[in-house]
Amino acid sequence: MKPEQVPQGKRVAVWIRVSTEDQAQGESPEHHEHRARSYAVARGWTVIEVYDLAGVSGKSVMEHPEAKRMLNDIKRGHITGLIFSKLARLARNTRELLDFSDIFRSYSADLISVHESIDTSTPSGRLFYTMIAAMAEWEREEITDRIKASVVTRAKLGKPLNGAAPYGYKWIDSKLTVEPSESPVRKLAYELFTQHRRKGSVARLLNEAGHRTRSGKEWSDMAIGRILRCPSAKGLYRLNVRKAVGPWKYEVKPESEWGTFAVDPIVSEDLWDQVNGAMEEQVKPEKKVARKGVQLFAGIVSCHCGTKMYVPMSTPKYVCFKCRNKIPMQDLDGIFYDELKAYFIAPERIAAQLTSARTKLGEKQEMLELQNGEVKRIKDEMAKTHRLYLDGKLPFEQFSEFFDPLQERLKQLQVNLASLQGEVDGLRMSSLSAEEVVAEAEQLYSRWGELEREEKRRIVEAICEKIVVGKDEIDITFCASPFSEELTTNQQQLLLTSAAT
Repeated sequence: MKPEQVPQGKRVAVWIRVSTEDQAQGESPEHHEHRARSYAVARGWTVIEVYDLAGVSGKSVMEHPEAKRMLNDIKRGHITGLIFSKLARLARNTRELLDFSDIFRSYSADLISVHESIDTSTPSGRLFYTMIAAMAEWEREEITDRIKASVVTRAKLGKPLNGAAPYGYKWIDSKLTVEPSESPVRKLAYELFTQHRRKGSVARLLNEAGHRTRSGKEWSDMAIGRILRCPSAKGLYRLNVRKAVGPWKYEVKPESEWGTFAVDPIVSEDLWDQVNGAMEEQVKPEKKVARKGVQLFAGIVSCHCGTKMYVPMSTPKYVCFKCRNKIPMQDLDGIFYDELKAYFIAPERIAAQLTSARTKLGEKQEMLELQNGEVKRIKDEMAKTHRLYLDGKLPFEQFSEFFDPLQERLKQLQVNLASLQGEVDGLRMSSLSAEEVVAEAEQLYSRWGELEREEKRRIVEAICEKIVVGKDEIDITFCASPFSEELTTNQQQLLLTSAAT
């Protein structure tokens, strides 16, 4: 056996970090290694290690595994010098360059830059090293500024930037298009929020129905908030809005740097505005709860001057305390009753309600198809996992790890599938004709005088947005009416209550 040969001369290592752009221009890692080895041979040194960081960003390299290996070799005396082509290839962060220098000096090792002819073992070399390091960081900041300027320009022109597509969409040929497997779930999130007014409730209901995020995780209230606030759902995609300021921390950029372009909407603009308006109200400072109005139109009727009108104890009239405008309670009750007929029985309104009902049925059927497809996919995955276990290719511990979550999600999907199927069957079977809706509305209109004040108040709050009393006219603004089947069900409940009393 031959005795181990001990390298002669200074024991050094070669540091290679070549950017992707440099490699594209022909500066390969092999080229830099060959240059460093030739330099070592000329100085009579022996290269015993090579640290390859090709393609790694120079912004921060201290935590890279190769950098840690190099520093460990320095500390244990395995190498006494590090050769690199130029400072910008070691790191572009001034703080890290100086940290490297301090570590090398404390262990009597040298940093050797071939291009700048720097040797940190001398005071002049350290001074020049510091100056050149600052210039390297300046160069990086210049490049960053140029990239940022390019991003802003592309954003303002509405050109797509790199980044994940919002939930419900996918990138196809640099265009944002609707993703069929995600868009119904995102739309459902908006609809659930209008019913429950809580992001946590929406997340819980989606999870219980077996829906998951794009990464396969359960929905959280934060994730729900993000997809509800994103304006892409109403057809407006915004670019270059935020920037990272730390791990999972972002801040909004100036609006002058934003860009926008139109995409196919998932929900209507009215629904998006309604949901986001409700979320904004929830984050406002909590106000003192006012005493609930006992009058039929309390809190809804206002004067043409913009002031709310109230009924003082001294008079049976709605009064504006600013301009002293008044209207008797009995007169306003009569005017509202006359308007009810036009609201409930107008043919064009009934037609709109029926159209909405059919649209709702179509959406539920689309969701049902999506759920059936997801159930089939989960079952296929379970079958594959079971087959791997039977063939002995998957240990029992791993089988349980993969199979149990699939089984749990399948149960959730199947429960929701039955509920969804029932909704579709109910919508299909309870499809009402225009004549039936008119008959129900006429019955409620004719029995209006028999309803208790609390029941009337409940209907007023549901269908009336505002009442403005002018000097010579009264303007009553109704909300959009509910779907026809929901409307008639509510009417029947009120009439049954009235009959019982």
